[in-house]
Amino acid sequence: MSSPAPYAAEQRIAISAVLKASLVAQKVQHQLVGSGGVQKKDKSPVTVGDYTSQALVSALLFSHFPADRVIGEEDSSDLRKPEQAPVKDQIVRLASEALGESLALADEEQPWAQVKRAADGPRSEDDWLALIDRGNSEGGAQGRHWALDPIDGTKGFLRGGQYAVCLGLIEDGQVVVGVMGCPNLPVDPKQPDGEKGALFVAVKGQGAFQRSFASPALTRISMNSLSSLGSASFCESVEAGHSDHGTNARIAQLLGITKESTRMDSQAKYCSIARGDGDIYLRLPVSDTYEEKVWCVFALSVEASAWVVQVGGRPQQSYKDHSSGSLLVAEAGGLVSDMHGRALDFSLGRTLRGNKGVVAAPKEWHAKVIEAVQQAVEEGKKQ
Repeated sequence: MSSPAPYAAEQRIAISAVLKASLVAQKVQHQLVGSGGVQKKDKSPVTVGDYTSQALVSALLFSHFPADRVIGEEDSSDLRKPEQAPVKDQIVRLASEALGESLALADEEQPWAQVKRAADGPRSEDDWLALIDRGNSEGGAQGRHWALDPIDGTKGFLRGGQYAVCLGLIEDGQVVVGVMGCPNLPVDPKQPDGEKGALFVAVKGQGAFQRSFASPALTRISMNSLSSLGSASFCESVEAGHSDHGTNARIAQLLGITKESTRMDSQAKYCSIARGDGDIYLRLPVSDTYEEKVWCVFALSVEASAWVVQVGGRPQQSYKDHSSGSLLVAEAGGLVSDMHGRALDFSLGRTLRGNKGVVAAPKEWHAKVIEAVQQAVEEGKKQ
């Protein structure tokens, strides 16, 4: 009898967790945002979705892997304030409802049975808040840490665009499992108005795969095979505040790329290039002081303000999770590095403080892209 593939259990649990969290995010978007999106500066739907998803994913992970830690986005300190009682009540209600509702496929719901029947499983308000607070790992070079971004792509979520639920397992500083749910991404990119809800799965050394939310069948994906960089296309952030669009345009010029860039929110960009919708993902720093976090894009308090913390006297912006996305692209035939060509270092804690920027490209063309990045950045410094 053959032994199961490495990390088979972790992959199975991560899929169940991301599916449940993705469905919660969809429910929050429909109930609190609506089809027209949120035009005002009201980030409360994201806040509710973030906290609810983190509580649920933490419950499942700690039920099956009690020794593992979670690098989460939130803690419950703001929720415990009296004025935040309505938000807290929404989160507790949604989490309890989601736990009681079954996923469509029995094999995917089965892992949740252990959470439901556990004597110390979530029952009360305090139970759910305690699960949110279990996402307090500082990461590091030793041990197993799950990096979770419950809703990556705040503005995409609010405008009805792309967002992602991202979960990656980092073991001794190396990303070994990555699962991402993209509720608004078409399952078939050739049918943009067709079925939406795509799940992406990667395990180190085992390839990259896609499936729909409704079917367990995994389809292997790979990056495009390019005859030249001139035929490539960029995938970059919608928001200019997230990446330097001007420098990106110069890089495209240096590489002979003439196709218009595809812009989308969230780590869905990694998914897009991994399956061949685009070819190169650039995220170049817009300041000299930011540090990429290993898990999140925007960490929002319940007052909906941007969370900026100090590390060694240096501000670090709350940017997106790269753990699961970088593994997906690598397993699909790509290479992900920082703008200097250095591998992303997930062993340094909650941020990628050893790196600057992110470049993802087909492996055979990655070095050429880095050369263009370096030239464009140097030109920019002289202006």
